[in-house]
Amino acid sequence: MRVIALKTLRDFIVQHPSSKPALLAWYEEAGKAKWQKPMDIKKQFANASFIGQNRVIFNIKGNDYRLIVAIAYRLGVVYIKFVGTHKQYDIINASTIDMN
Repeated sequence: MRVIALKTLRDFIVQHPSSKPALLAWYEEAGKAKWQKPMDIKKQFANASFIGQNRVIFNIKGNDYRLIVAIAYRLGVVYIKFVGTHKQYDIINASTIDMN
């Protein structure tokens, strides 16, 4: 998969250095993946949540952080929509947030 908005992850890592290993591990795994459907993601990330409109929520670093992406399966593209602390996640609408 091609991950769009890596800058969003980098900026977050600068503010939250403890997220770096987990976010970079997710980025590496997603970059190597060939997800064709939600079940492919679920096989790789059992705790991933699907909220419609091809959006997926990933728990990062033991659920300390949340990552929301939109996936264009046919294009093989993952668009980062949000990365934040659990507290930040609690105040947004995951289905409509768009950081790009």
